Amino acid sequence: MSHFEGVTVAKAANVYFDGKVTSRTVLFADGTRKTLGIMLPGDYEFGTAAAEIMEIQSGTLDLLLPGETEWAHLTGPCEFRVPAHSKFGLKIHTVTDYICSYIG
Repeated sequence: MSHFEGVTVAKAANVYFDGKVTSRTVLFADGTRKTLGIMLPGDYEFGTAAAEIMEIQSGTLDLLLPGETEWAHLTGPCEFRVPAHSKFGLKIHTVTDYICSYIG
């Protein structure tokens, strides 16, 4: 899907890590929520409240999922899932375009 229809977009940006990670929240009529964002090169650790599906539209990164000891190398387009109430690590190598879907 190349676009979303019938949505509401929050005007305020979500800004993390001194502006190196930004996103906008998109709300759907059925109550679901996604964020669309950009990550600049750097090392980050994120925490989750809900389970997430991260869709990497473009970019190159390394991923450390909860419970794993080895970093996975990813190049978009691709996706990965993160459980609720956990932390995951990202090493962003190139500007990365992403969509995060909250599923829990």
